[in-house]
Amino acid sequence: MSALCTLGPRAFWPLLSGLCAALLCLHLALRGGGGGGARAEPPDGAHGGLPLLRAAALLLLGFLLLRGRRALRQRLPPGAARPGGRPALRPGPSAEPGLGVLLRSYYERELRLSPHVLGHSKAHVSRVVGELVRAGPGPGPGPGGAPAPAFRGDFVRVGSAYERHKTRRPDGFDVLVPLRLPPPVALEPRGLGAEPALPPALLGCFVCALRAPAGASGGRWLRDCRPFADGFCVDVRGRRHLSAALVLRWFQSHLQRSLAAVRYRLEGRCRVSLSPGGPERPPTLHILPCRTDYGCCRLPMAVRLVPAVHLGDGVFLVAPPPPPWPAGPPPELPGGLRADALWAVNTSRQEQRLLGGLQERAPPGACHLQCLQLLKALRDLGARGLDPTAAAQWGRILSSYVLKTALLAVLLRDGAAERGWDEAHLAGRLEELVRFLRDCLLRRRTLFHCVLGPGGAAADVGPLPRVLREAAPVDLLAAFDGHARELAAARLLSTWRRLPQLLRAYGGPRYLARCPAPRSQRAQGFPKDEP
Repeated sequence: MSALCTLGPRAFWPLLSGLCAALLCLHLALRGGGGGGARAEPPDGAHGGLPLLRAAALLLLGFLLLRGRRALRQRLPPGAARPGGRPALRPGPSAEPGLGVLLRSYYERELRLSPHVLGHSKAHVSRVVGELVRAGPGPGPGPGGAPAPAFRGDFVRVGSAYERHKTRRPDGFDVLVPLRLPPPVALEPRGLGAEPALPPALLGCFVCALRAPAGASGGRWLRDCRPFADGFCVDVRGRRHLSAALVLRWFQSHLQRSLAAVRYRLEGRCRVSLSPGGPERPPTLHILPCRTDYGCCRLPMAVRLVPAVHLGDGVFLVAPPPPPWPAGPPPELPGGLRADALWAVNTSRQEQRLLGGLQERAPPGACHLQCLQLLKALRDLGARGLDPTAAAQWGRILSSYVLKTALLAVLLRDGAAERGWDEAHLAGRLEELVRFLRDCLLRRRTLFHCVLGPGGAAADVGPLPRVLREAAPVDLLAAFDGHARELAAARLLSTWRRLPQLLRAYGGPRYLARCPAPRSQRAQGFPKDEP
């Protein structure tokens, strides 16, 4: 495994200066020692190298002055210079930058992605995944040689990298791989929002029963569909239902066969490998571009390949994430339901359309996507110092999807996308998002799914399948108990209050390091002293 080693500017310029000084000293030593011991005369010859030494010293001094001026300008916060060109610095603690300056500086140095590098990374992913899904469109054998699903031959780009709010590094991508079911198989999806006594974490799930297509003979359909049902379905309340766990198991083995078919064709461009997933975790494709590519594009990338069943109108069913059960075996589901028959809905196409519409209506320079990226950074900073259990719970409650849904809810409320979201109000808008999340965690508001909500954004996302239009509203935070939500709200407020200190300690330019680092938080859980 080869690794890409890059030399940052902080190390490059001192190294170059030292190399030039070493070459100058070597040159002077060779000139001075060229005559050996026989050269003991005129002092005029001894001064022959002084003009060269003086010129080199002047050049080195000028270079250091230019570098010092550039470093000084980098240390000054944005907007610190007056219109006349004189710096507006005042000695003393009053010269500390404000929160808006800290946020913009942290965003530029830690969160913002290079569009050039991101574009090349997405091009690599599209090329490799396109080859992979086109190599396996034919139906592969299922368990026992039964008819099996097949790749549809295309893929759907989802996730933050394609919604323009990814942060830090363009090295992680999510891709839906639509499946085509055998001809005699038809599905009858049904939402579980109205199921009695179902755990709140499962109210947004769906089940898919097999049904005969219109006009098909019942007896012949049962005979033709039986091999598929035996290999990919489970019994729920006397009917055969498509199992997400069995489909995911077949998907991983079919991916291995497809990768073996295209590995030789990809050798000249990149190295690829596949990490198998788990019962509720999709496999991951690892891509390492070859040395022949540009250096900026040689980032190792990980692509999560998610099998998806198309419901219609750009809506897909995928395997659900693991529910936040307490330690121990999962609880028994009521009404004869089975955990391996549950599916989650994926409405990424509708959410991308919604974000695109908001972007078009927003004025130039709107900062709502920048606020979402900073909100993710706030979550990551809040997880520092937590023990592993508390950090995992914190990440599940404030997942990236929850943060994106909160942003969409605030933008759609009272037409807020068209006013007050310019960069000058960045800190105020971020505080508004934090307070909205605090209210949702404390049950003062309900954070509904942006598509499966009461009214919500359904009118702005286009047509939806009937099963989604009739589904019950889904509360994204209903899976967490009141105590966990209160602790998360307290942690969120505590992180927001300490945000200037955290930004100075963990990122930003060097001038931010004047403030002391936050106090140690080793092995602590959620704070208990916050309201």
